[in-house]
This record gives sequence, C-alpha cells and structure tokens, in this order.
Amino acid sequence: MSSADAVRSAAAVSAAMVSSAAVPAPNGATATTTGSAGAPRSAPLRVDAQRNLEHVLRAAREVFGELGYGAPMEDVARRARVGVGTVYRRFPSKDVLVRRIAEEETSRLTEQARTALGQEEMPWAALSRFLRTSVASGAGRLLPPQVLRVGAEAEEPAGSAGAGDETRVPQQRQGVGQDDFRVVGQRSGGADGLDGIGEETGAVELLEVVGQLVDRARDSGELRRDVTVADVLLVIATAAPSLPDAAQQAAASARLLDILLEGLRSRPA
Repeated sequence: MSSADAVRSAAAVSAAMVSSAAVPAPNGATATTTGSAGAPRSAPLRVDAQRNLEHVLRAAREVFGELGYGAPMEDVARRARVGVGTVYRRFPSKDVLVRRIAEEETSRLTEQARTALGQEEMPWAALSRFLRTSVASGAGRLLPPQVLRVGAEAEEPAGSAGAGDETRVPQQRQGVGQDDFRVVGQRSGGADGLDGIGEETGAVELLEVVGQLVDRARDSGELRRDVTVADVLLVIATAAPSLPDAAQQAAASARLLDILLEGLRSRPA
C-alpha cells in the first residue's frame, strides 16, 4: 500500500469513529458512547429531554404534595403536560419516581436543619428558623409517611413487626420517659410506591440533625420537655396546607405555625 493510500485509509477509520460517537440516544436519555481509547463516556441529555425531566419532577412534587404518594402517574404526566410514556421512560416504575422525590425533599429538610443549627446561636431561634423555613418550602408534605412512627411501641402488639421490617434510630435523650420513634421500612401493600422506603431516603440523617436542634432547645429550657423529633416533623408535615391561592396558603401556613410554635414552648411553673 502506498503512503497516500495509507493516509486515506486512516482518515476513513477516524471519520467512522467520530460519526459513531456522535449518534444521540434515541429516547433522549444520557447516551453512552465509545471514545478513541475504547472507554465509555456519558453524553449529556438533549435539551428537550432535560426540559421534560424537570417538568416531570416539578409536577411530581406538586401532585404528591397535594394528593399524597398514592396519586397515579397519569396525574403527574397531565400536570407536566407530557405523555405518560415520557414519564415512564425517565422513571420505569412509580416506585423509582417516589423514591427520587422523597430523597430530594428529605435532603432539602436536612440541609435546612443544618443551616439553622450552624447560623443561629440561640437554641430556640435555631429550631424556630428551621420550622419556618421548612414549612415555607413545603418539603414537609413530601416526607414519606413511613419515615416516623410516633408511639410505635404502644400502638403495635408485641411481635406484629419482624426485626427486618424497620431500621431503628436512637431514642431522644430528654431525661423523661417517652415512646420510641423509628424510621420504618415496612411494606405498605399499596400502590403508593413506598414499599420498603426508609433509611435509603436519608431519613436517619434528617432525624439526627433535627434531634440536635430539639436537644439544644430542650436543654435551654425553652422547649417543652415532652416534645420529640417526631413532634417537630409532624409540625412540618401539617403546618403547610395546600390551598389553591398561593398568598392565602402562605398566610395560613404562617398563622398556623405561630400557633404551633407557642404550643411547643415551655411555660413557667
């Protein structure tokens, strides 16, 4: 083979490799291509695929926040203004979508608790700031219902749950008797996509950080001695009503939280 033929052959092989690597994934997902060294690499989502993903996640937060995790995928697709097939291409089952939302919202609450803990010197101010921030964000409505069990020891008959059905978290240190609380992973048996959800959503980490806020406020004498982490998260979950008017919802949430905060405060003997 002459030197000119060798150059032409090498150029043809190089062009074929470039053309092969440039082919996008047909479904708009992250595409895996092969580089010149044979190592796979991930291509970014197409612009329209990324936009659809953002629409689906935003719609899922709204729908699950309003209707609970039992809402069907069709409602999510309708709110996102995409076909249900588009939702399933990104999330092959409802369980996958529910876990994604639960993980993101639990992580957001954990960061809000850390911020309050790190930036507020006064214990009550830190706890109050966390509650106000989390209620305003609406993240509490998206906590999976299995995350906490309040008074589980008293409510369940002995032997009703197996040892493999739950992940325990440390009991609150408050110096007085209280019911245990725990992160649970028991199967719901329903269609809400929450079967087995628990520790993998980051709930244990959330409970630990909120527990520090509760301990500090209780030790300062500003928080009632019988208030637990479970109580605080119940406040977050219930103090953000879903109303059609945004201004009305914000006002109602702020008023309800003011009342609940007064109920959490300790009173002079």
